[in-house]
Order: sequence, then structure tokens, then C-alpha cells
Amino acid sequence: MKKAKILVVDDDMDVITVLEQILNKEGYEVVSAFNKKEGIEMALAEKPDLAILDVMMTTHYEGFEMAREFVDKPELKGIPILIETSIEVLMTTKPSVQAMAREFRNDPNYKELQVILIRDIVTGNSGIDYRAEDGRSVWVPVDGFLRKPVDRARVLPEVERLLAKKQQQSA
Repeated sequence: MKKAKILVVDDDMDVITVLEQILNKEGYEVVSAFNKKEGIEMALAEKPDLAILDVMMTTHYEGFEMAREFVDKPELKGIPILIETSIEVLMTTKPSVQAMAREFRNDPNYKELQVILIRDIVTGNSGIDYRAEDGRSVWVPVDGFLRKPVDRARVLPEVERLLAKKQQQSA
């Protein structure tokens, strides 16, 4: 059975190297890019089975913007997305993580946050609510988060979960 191809987009060569070592050791093929533009080009050319995206590259929210393109472009739509982050992920038990993010936005304790990362611990549904430069709230559904610094014990279970889920959906 052919192992999956994974796209890693990060502006930090050290992070790419660590992820390549972890994933190659498990037999995954890894392709990499250093920014959103290269990452989109690589995704279109290579058709990866999974994408791991850093958040801050050329701009503060470049990874979020790239994830949005994966959701919006028909040729990239089915690629699961993991976001690398050191931002705390808020957990919920509500399957509609977007609705929950909107509740957080209205809560005075969270209202001023520029970024809300949220995950339903039951279904695994995840997403990002961030304030764009113009002040509007932007929602981006993703498939999960990888806590930085990345390590094998956290990377592999998430990668395997998403690849198994993708395989089930295409069966």
C-alpha cells in the first residue's frame, strides 16, 4: 500500500526538517514549501493527502489565509489541514465549532482576542476565527491543530487520524 504524501508549509527550515524526519521515518512522502504562494503551487502540482500549515510566515495570518484557499478552491477542497500553532486551542463539546467561536466572540472575556482556535473534543471538528486587517471576523474550518514545538508523540496520532478519516470518506 502506498503511503500518503504530506505537504508541509512553514518558513522555518528547522520545523520542516523535524517534520520530514518524523514523517519520512513512518514511510510518508513529504513535500515542502516556505510560504503561501509556494504552498498553493505545490498543493496544486503534488495533490497531497494532507497539509500541515504554519500560521505566521510572510504575514501574521498567512497559514489561515492558505487554509481558506484550500477550503475555497475545488481542486484543493478535500485535502485535510493541520495548523501548527503555539496559540491555545479552546475545547468544546458542541459539534458546531463555528457557532461556539461566535459565542466566544460575544463573551467579554474573549471579545478582544485576535484569533480563536476551537475544537470539539467529541467529533474533532475544528476551526479558526480570526480578525482580518479590516476588523471583520473570518471563519476557516480546519481538521486539527499541532501544538508547537512539534514532536513525534503529537504529530503521528493527528496525521494518522486524518488520513484514516480521509480514507473512510473516499471508500
